Amino acid sequence: MSNTRPEVIARESWVDADKGTVDRRIFSDQAIYQQELKRIFARGWNFICHETQLPESGCFFLSYIGEDQVIAVRDRQGEVQVLLNSCPHRGNTVCRSDQGKTRSFFCSYHGWNFDLDGKLVAVPGYESYYREKLDKEQLGLQKANRVESYKGFVFASLDDDAPDLETYLGWVGKVGIDLIAERGDMEVIDGIQKNRIQCNWKLAVDNLYDWYHPKVSHGSAVRAGMIDEEGLRYMNQMVMLGEYGHGISGADIGEENLAQLKQVVAAGGDIQGPAQGQVWRTTDKAEEAMGPVGVRSGGHPNIFPNLWVSAAGPPQLCLRIPRGPFETELWWFTFAEKNQTVEERRAAVMVANHVFGPSGLLEQDDGENWSHSTRGSVGAVTGERPINFSMGLGQDKMTHDASGQSYIDTVVNEHAQLWLYRSWQEWMKAESWPDLVKNHSAPPTGDV
Repeated sequence: MSNTRPEVIARESWVDADKGTVDRRIFSDQAIYQQELKRIFARGWNFICHETQLPESGCFFLSYIGEDQVIAVRDRQGEVQVLLNSCPHRGNTVCRSDQGKTRSFFCSYHGWNFDLDGKLVAVPGYESYYREKLDKEQLGLQKANRVESYKGFVFASLDDDAPDLETYLGWVGKVGIDLIAERGDMEVIDGIQKNRIQCNWKLAVDNLYDWYHPKVSHGSAVRAGMIDEEGLRYMNQMVMLGEYGHGISGADIGEENLAQLKQVVAAGGDIQGPAQGQVWRTTDKAEEAMGPVGVRSGGHPNIFPNLWVSAAGPPQLCLRIPRGPFETELWWFTFAEKNQTVEERRAAVMVANHVFGPSGLLEQDDGENWSHSTRGSVGAVTGERPINFSMGLGQDKMTHDASGQSYIDTVVNEHAQLWLYRSWQEWMKAESWPDLVKNHSAPPTGDV
C-alpha cells in the first residue's frame, strides 16, 4: 500500500490523451482505489444479473457493486429489488448463498428478519428489550437508489442523480448488450465461474480491447490446436466509442460478408462453420435494434466500468470485480437460447469452460500478463514510467454513418483502451453526476 498525499487524488495528469500515456500509479495506489469505489462504482450503473436468474418471487442472486455486496431478489409483487447485504444492526450479512430461493432474509447474529423488499419485519425482544422503541420502518435493508433493466439485463446504481439506464448506455452500450440479447430468447446457464487474479481491475478491462496480443500471448493455444493461427490475424478492425467510457473494439464482419450471408439465408442455404453463429445478424429485428454499423461488429464491448461482453465462442459476460488495487475477481456468465438441445448446451458449456474462466486456456495466458503488469506499477523506478497506449493515435478518422452511428475503420489499434482511461479520469475528477454530465468528453469526430 502506498502513502498517497491528498493532492495526488486530484491529479489531472494521470492520463495524457494527447500523448497516449497513463500513469502507472493508478494501478497500485490505495487512495486512488478508494476513490474509484466511490466515484465510479457507487456512482455508475453496474450489471447485477439477468432476469432469467430470478424466475419467480423469492429467487435471489448475490452480486457486487464495487466491494459492496448486494442481493438481487424478485419480491412478492414480482419486481426486482437490489438490496445491500448488510444488516443495519451490526453490519452482518443476511444472505450467504450465492443463489437460491427464500421467503425472507435472516441475520444470523441477532435474528433480525427482513422481507423480500428489504423491510424489517421481525426483531427478537422488540417488546421486552427494546420496549417497542425501535423504529423498524427506518431499519430495513438499504436499497440501491436506482434499479433498471435493459432487455432482461438488470443494472443498479447507488446514486440518485444517475441518468436513466438507457441514456447511460447510449447506442454503443446498447449495441454491446444486444450482441447477446438479439440472438434469441436467451437465459443464463446455472453456475457462474469465479476466480481471482492478482491484478488491477482496469488492466483486466483494457485487455478486452487489445487485439495486438493474441498471436504472442496465445501462441500456446495455437500449438495445442485449440485455435487456428489464421483466426488470430485480426487486421480489419472497427472501433466504436460511446459516452461515459463505453466502447466496442475488434473485428469488423464487413458489409459485403453480411450481405452475402443474408443472401444465403434468404435462399435457404445450409450455413456451416463459424458463419453459423452469425445467422442471427441477418434478421430485420437484429439490424433494427443494433443499426447498420452495430450489427456487423465482431469486436468485444465493455459497458463502463467493468462489464465485458465476449464476442468469442458462446455468448458470455464477464464482470471484473475489484478486490483492492492488486486483485480482481472475474465472474463469467454463460448464455444459451432457451430452445437449445441438451447436446448443443453441453457443447457450449464445454467451450465456455475451456476458453475463459479458471480453466480457460486463454485466460490463464492473459492473467499472467495482467498480474505482472500490475506488479510493475509498484517499483520505485518502474512505477514512475508511464505506460503507452499511442498505437494509431492521430492516424485514423471517425466515420459517421447516415444512421447516426459512428465508427473508426482501421487496423489493430489502441483507441478504445485510451478512451477507457480518458473516461476513467473524467469520472475520478467529477464531484457529482451533474459535474460528470457537464464535463465528460463526447465521442470524437474527425481525426482520432
